[in-house]
Amino acid sequence: MKLALKPLASDIFITIYVIITLFIRFKFEYNNTSMSPVLSIVMGVCFIVVIWSLIKLKFLNPNWFGLFNSKIKES
Repeated sequence: MKLALKPLASDIFITIYVIITLFIRFKFEYNNTSMSPVLSIVMGVCFIVVIWSLIKLKFLNPNWFGLFNSKIKES
């Protein structure tokens, strides 16, 4: 059995992850004023690679809160 989150749980997980990682980056940059922009970009790319790999492994199944529906609903 493959472990995977449902679309809504995936959306909530990704949202919380993004908020926490942005908080970590802002906090780190605020405390360390001599931080180079390249290090900030590398940190951001590393955080994005983690989410990207979880989506590619099908652990996360984002639905983007229903914003991008690929199927047209008929009424």
